[in-house]
Amino acid sequence: MAVFFRGSQNLLQKLKNHVSFANVSSRAMASKTPVGFIGLGNMGSHMAKNLLKHGYPVFASDIFPESCKEIQDLGAQVLDTPAEVADRADRIITMLPSSLNVIEVYTGLKGILKKVKKGSLLIDSSTIDPSVSKEMAREAEKMGAVFMDAPVSGGVGAASSGKLTFMVGGVEEEFTAVQELLTCMGTNVLYCGEVGTGQAAKICNNMLLAIGMIGTAETMNLGIRLGLDPKLLSKILNMSSGRCWSSDTYNPVPGVMEGVPSANNYQGGFGTTLMAKDLGLAQDAATNTKTAIPLGSVSHQIYRVMCAQGYAQKDFSSVFQFLREEENQ
Repeated sequence: MAVFFRGSQNLLQKLKNHVSFANVSSRAMASKTPVGFIGLGNMGSHMAKNLLKHGYPVFASDIFPESCKEIQDLGAQVLDTPAEVADRADRIITMLPSSLNVIEVYTGLKGILKKVKKGSLLIDSSTIDPSVSKEMAREAEKMGAVFMDAPVSGGVGAASSGKLTFMVGGVEEEFTAVQELLTCMGTNVLYCGEVGTGQAAKICNNMLLAIGMIGTAETMNLGIRLGLDPKLLSKILNMSSGRCWSSDTYNPVPGVMEGVPSANNYQGGFGTTLMAKDLGLAQDAATNTKTAIPLGSVSHQIYRVMCAQGYAQKDFSSVFQFLREEENQ
């Protein structure tokens, strides 16, 4: 082994990290029931890793096999379909991009409900239409399982550090069991009410996030054009009444903060296309309840235009770059 790795310090370090990560006592592993995890994207991969860190055996699956390699190397068992996961675990967490993906993963030909065991606890952390969560709960109930919605807030950074916020909707008697798992991945786990209310809280939060990010981008842009240094302006905002998450934690201006997407050409993080999707959910909910959301509607239109103009895969904070480019045209 020493001969093989001679001169390859990076590879040795990776091996050490892997051993350290996987060094969970066999007693702890044996004492915890396996958890299924479906959806290993930017968020889900980190969430599944944190379950492993807390000693839970994980059965994982994703439509893209390459997404499974890292979690498999860390000790998870990778299966081909959601149905296979349901056959091996009676507690399953899903983290998927859209309502259609959730419907397919739960009710499709190779979906969870084809093999789900009676008494299984199904936790969906996707951000989807609350009505879809309610429908999945009804379908799960027919199979003797319990479905809970538990969307998250905090972004990739919080997913990696295990500091997510979960908003949970569903049968209150099951909340303690849900909380046991979710506290492995987050610091705040809040019960919101019946199934669908977790989604309601999430789309309200993301509508405010979008409005705040656009406001921060506009404010920073104006200050820069008035001759202010962006780092100084950011410092002033964060010491004043304009302070918000988009200004003090996730600043959209390149060079102001390290470790955020704006410092990496808006790569990683929360995609513009996902923000547009969530704002669409808020728009639909507002229409159905006859609620006025003028700023939410404007934000939705801005992010839809961004998707059409090449920003779909960039982080949603790229709205700063979008506004700058619009002004220069």
